[in-house]
Amino acid sequence: MNQVLTPVDGNTRLGKDQWIVLAAAFLGWMFDGLEMGLFPIAARPALRDLMRTVSETGQTVLPLEGNVADYYGWLVAMFLLGAAAGGWIFGWLGDRLGRVKMMALSIGVYAGFTGLCAFATEPWHLAGCRFLSALGMGGEWALGVALVMESWPEKYRPILAGAIGAAANFGFLLISILGSVVAVTIEQWRWIMVAGAAPALLALFVVFFVPESKKWKASHAAKEKLRPLREVFSSLIAERTILGILLASVALIGTWGAVSAFVPPWVDQMIGGSNPKAKSVTQIMIAVGAIMGCFIGPALARWLNRRLSYFLLCLASFIACQYLFHTFSEYGNAFLLAVGVAGLLTASFYGWLPLYLSELFPTRVRATGQGIAFNTGRVFAAAGALTSGHLIKNVFDGHYPMACATITCVYLLGMMLIALAPETKGQPLPD
Repeated sequence: MNQVLTPVDGNTRLGKDQWIVLAAAFLGWMFDGLEMGLFPIAARPALRDLMRTVSETGQTVLPLEGNVADYYGWLVAMFLLGAAAGGWIFGWLGDRLGRVKMMALSIGVYAGFTGLCAFATEPWHLAGCRFLSALGMGGEWALGVALVMESWPEKYRPILAGAIGAAANFGFLLISILGSVVAVTIEQWRWIMVAGAAPALLALFVVFFVPESKKWKASHAAKEKLRPLREVFSSLIAERTILGILLASVALIGTWGAVSAFVPPWVDQMIGGSNPKAKSVTQIMIAVGAIMGCFIGPALARWLNRRLSYFLLCLASFIACQYLFHTFSEYGNAFLLAVGVAGLLTASFYGWLPLYLSELFPTRVRATGQGIAFNTGRVFAAAGALTSGHLIKNVFDGHYPMACATITCVYLLGMMLIALAPETKGQPLPD
């Protein structure tokens, strides 16, 4: 039976309930990152396996790189669309039925359907399981952010926002290390999908040990009829919802249309199969940089303010990405360093966004508002991933970096959008 979590103020010593909430949410986000890191490592070998054919002479014919990249874009898009739908669905359920129950369910969903990917025999099987597993990943993000931000004092918000973003990248790092130790090849890619089912055990811990938010209980009790989906698009909140969607979209398009999603398969192509662990090493550099970036983003927002920090992060991300994609054509230490810097800067938004989005919405619709803002951004990112795949196949003749350089021009749009956003530094969470 879940307890009710009493929020503490800035002068009260933290209790074990706050730490239990943070630990559960951190692990949930970490396993989110682990699931996200599976496909940049495994998708290209998996697709080459599932898409290969046998000629009339009995020889195995591997698919063209452009076709693999195009279908990979669809896999990324299905993940992002599933995460968007999960954010809407589970965010709404979390505001209606409670943060904890729905967080446990979301974790079970993403773990179970990732494990099922191991049994795929057609590319569309991967796409379907990826979509369904992403429902849980998108939901867990919104629910965990709402629960933690409602449970801890205001003064801890920036460091908590950094922990939220870093947690996913710790998972991204763990699966990358695993992939660097045991090569993920065209013959051996299913084992890593089985590993992705492990987080199901966390769902049981959440159900039995994580206390519910008292702020949610009080807000829920005060409203006989909650209509969170309707309210986030009402005249009072709609402008903030739309701005949240656009600001999250910029960050997500840069990540899923270029850096995190397309750099590992670019490396796999670059080294021509001579070093199957190179893509995992590259992903390790992205993850290490991203972990640091997730703390830098909210720290910058606290030192300066929310708007200026976002502007500077967009500017730095644009410069780093253009340098990476226009400069390198060979795998080496200089390339890995540039990848790490790009990973740091482009992931810094995932520390900034949990901090800022939680400050836009009142408690009664916070999980719904955050889920819609962040995860609708994933819909736009899905379009970015499909565009990257299309550009690689049809415009740049199988050339990954030119497509990625084109997509990351989205950061220029972010520099303009932030001028429209409200400044929330120093303000309490809206009730």
